[in-house]
Amino acid sequence: MIPIQSLRGMNDILPDATPDWRFLETALAELLAEYGYREIRLPLLESTELFRRSIGEVTDIVEKEMYTFTDRNGDSVTLRPEGTAGCVRAAQQHGLLRDAVQRLWYRGPMFRHERPQKGRLRQFHQFGAEVFGLPGPDIDAEMLAMTDRLWCRLGLRDCLELELNSLGSSAARAAYRDALVGYLSRYRDELDADSQRRLGTNPLRILDSKVARTRELLADAPALHDYFDAESNEHFAQLRARLDAAGVRYRINPRLVRGLDYYGKTVFEWTSDRLGAQATACAGGRYDGLVEQLGGNPTPAIGFGIGLERLLLLLEATAAAPALDRGLPDAYLVVAEGVAGLPVAERLRDAVPGLRLLHHCGGGSLKSQLKRADRSGAALALILGEEEAASGTLTLKHLREERPQERLPLDRIAALLAGATATKRRAAAGAPQIATDHRMPHG
Repeated sequence: MIPIQSLRGMNDILPDATPDWRFLETALAELLAEYGYREIRLPLLESTELFRRSIGEVTDIVEKEMYTFTDRNGDSVTLRPEGTAGCVRAAQQHGLLRDAVQRLWYRGPMFRHERPQKGRLRQFHQFGAEVFGLPGPDIDAEMLAMTDRLWCRLGLRDCLELELNSLGSSAARAAYRDALVGYLSRYRDELDADSQRRLGTNPLRILDSKVARTRELLADAPALHDYFDAESNEHFAQLRARLDAAGVRYRINPRLVRGLDYYGKTVFEWTSDRLGAQATACAGGRYDGLVEQLGGNPTPAIGFGIGLERLLLLLEATAAAPALDRGLPDAYLVVAEGVAGLPVAERLRDAVPGLRLLHHCGGGSLKSQLKRADRSGAALALILGEEEAASGTLTLKHLREERPQERLPLDRIAALLAGATATKRRAAAGAPQIATDHRMPHG
């Protein structure tokens, strides 16, 4: 019989990798808490209409990538491809947006049916943050300064670049859309197939084309910023001034539009040249019209999403990942045949809270058990033979050091374990070094 394998692009996260995930998730959660954000947990499955109305009918996500099916009630449901729409739905549904500013964060798996490759999976994990109720550029700047601080804490600031743009107001985009369509229509036959299709549906997405000939044509296209109204210009100017004052480096990319229909005004991406084709580690922007579009009151909003797999790849590529506690046992209890080991194991756990003790189960000779103890990664083997059981002692064997083994009373063993585990935990907790002044590494 052929063994069943995981679905393509939906990967297992094995025990050796989970400490890296816990470290990254903890660092993100702690940083967001420092800036006043609170966690919200959202369902994986939503009404398909939520994503059609928010992301846009003619986006690649809705047209090609969503995992959509009809449930037993005949309703069309979709595994979430991104987190913003669900967060807006939840905040609106539960009255969180009534005359209140909300700073929220979430994490978890997202699903898109794309061609799997390095940094792009069909089930991937995102950490997202959303702010509702603040219209000015001050919250835009704070959000970018917050992500800048995150990269510094993780040791990644020098390998990430902030690309920044503004899409202006909806009126400015409408006027620009007409000008862009008029220009590109003259070269329709020279555009790539995707751009030809988008010309009649979502022409601003053509600005993000990677096709060489299309990019050549765009070099002489009208500029979006030339169609901005005074308020759009002022918002973008104030944002840049705040970033400059805070020491946050950025590059203006006038072709940056993002792939979702709900964005307006500020858009941004943190990119790296060390991630290959999937260069974006964090991206987001302002979406002031989305709450109203989904049936709520007009509510300004901004948010971002961080791809956790890509961030882990970046930590690995830059050797910035700290030495982490890998969850290995502190000690391994080896038990002779016919001796009751469980009461001893439980007494040690009572005496040393937090002790990671593997109690051998399944029988076998002492020699074979010691081999298992060594393979477990434990620093110590505790041998409970007939003589030890009769005398209330254990034989202590060091597995990672050349030291003589010794037989000691149970309370003495507990004291040694308490001291050793406390030292180990302190070392692990101090491994990730976080700079107190996050601007220092780059002046």
